[in-house]
Amino acid sequence: MSDFWIHFSSGLKHLCTLLAYNDILFLITLTVPYELKSWKRILILVSLFIAGNTLALLLSVFNVIAIKVNIVAFIIHIIILITALYTIISSGKSGKKDGITFIAIVTSLFGIIHGLGFANYFNNHLPGKPTDKLLPLFESSLGFGLSQIIMVILALLLAYVVQTLLKLSKRDWILIVSAFVAGVVIPMIIRSEIWVK
Repeated sequence: MSDFWIHFSSGLKHLCTLLAYNDILFLITLTVPYELKSWKRILILVSLFIAGNTLALLLSVFNVIAIKVNIVAFIIHIIILITALYTIISSGKSGKKDGITFIAIVTSLFGIIHGLGFANYFNNHLPGKPTDKLLPLFESSLGFGLSQIIMVILALLLAYVVQTLLKLSKRDWILIVSAFVAGVVIPMIIRSEIWVK
């Protein structure tokens, strides 16, 4: 098996791990206001997520920045909650007229924080000098990006099927999904290790 495939598949398989529940919650909340016809906006947001993740990995590989895992987890949960609440608040607005500036900033920040969390795993499993890690980092990021796109497509298809079969309005679907995600994340924030000294 080639080195490319090893690193690419490790990024691709990221969403299959139990630790990827944060990514899944974030991507579902991020994409719930959109439909397949909004693919350009979705692609921009997913690209920002991947770019932020890759940038943070680069900074970590070269020891420019490091952050404790418990702080990363806490910030990730806060960002997911902010995204869910923003989606609930803006669910009655027309998506065509609204810019994506706020959600783009939140998505980029999520990508950066996610990358800092993943950096611990990446650096521990790939020994060597920082320059030796560059190619594997980008190969892994390609696989990671594809996994994000697959997750978004599945979320959009699920939304279409549920809304069609259950005759739910788009607004009701947005509210149900966003409230569910907020309900999952709030206990995680409350039980976070950051509160323990």
